Amino acid sequence: MSTSTVVPATPAVVRPSGPAPRSNRRISPAATVLLLLGALYCLFPVLWVLIAATKSSGELFSTFTLAPSTHLFDNVADLNAYRDGLYWRWMLNTALYAGVGAAASTLVSAMAGFALAKYTFPGKQVVFNLILAGVLVPGVILAIPQYLLLAKVGMTNTYWSVLLPSIITPYGIYLCRIFAAAAVPTEVLEAARIDGAGDWRTFARVALPMMRSGLVTVFLFQFVAIWNNFMLPYIMLGDDRLFPLTVGLNGLLNQGANQPAMYISVVTGALLSILPLIALFLGLQRYWRVDLGAGAVKA
Repeated sequence: MSTSTVVPATPAVVRPSGPAPRSNRRISPAATVLLLLGALYCLFPVLWVLIAATKSSGELFSTFTLAPSTHLFDNVADLNAYRDGLYWRWMLNTALYAGVGAAASTLVSAMAGFALAKYTFPGKQVVFNLILAGVLVPGVILAIPQYLLLAKVGMTNTYWSVLLPSIITPYGIYLCRIFAAAAVPTEVLEAARIDGAGDWRTFARVALPMMRSGLVTVFLFQFVAIWNNFMLPYIMLGDDRLFPLTVGLNGLLNQGANQPAMYISVVTGALLSILPLIALFLGLQRYWRVDLGAGAVKA
């Protein structure tokens, strides 16, 4: 007669329903103070420019730094009247250089980064190492060689002399390579090829939408870099009607040594020059919010 062993049933583990309890960790007061000091350090120059632009030329250096005045619109009118609105020509030039240059740079970076991340070809690692080395080279060092190259073909003192050097950015290619490797699954690309999509169609219809948040980041970085670029257009351009804001305002600042009234025009112009950057950031930040929310849902 066989004897059977009865194994007692293991009680089921009851897990509490509802959201997970929140962490009780709090940011220390010292960390909060440090963050506030960092924010103040970054925002104080902007605050100073905003307040200084409201003063007259006589009040700029004779009144308390943080005491606002009521001459902002008068200063904008004076800036607008300078050489029949030359400042706005500089603004349009800057928008052209930064907008077209950043868009072209983002597209080139996306194609190069996607190829480095998802394709295998001879010399791939060598190319990537050269791009990493290019990230370490400051752009100021390349300005003189670029000027000499473009002077050989007669392209200095033109819009192209500022646009062409801005198209390729090693840092943008590096970011796109990292983001394409993480955001674009190889299985999705293989499925697109099985469905008959070629390389260009796969890149445009499949890879680019998946890389959207990374491309927005590259575009914003490159736009701000070109918008604030001084050395390259300063070397390349001689006609002040082709100047961007940085070079044009520098010329006004140099005139301030003989005409102190020009200092207030420089301050007002600097204030107006940061408004498009603020609008661009506010307009593009929704793409980061959407992707962060999608990542949280997937997690």
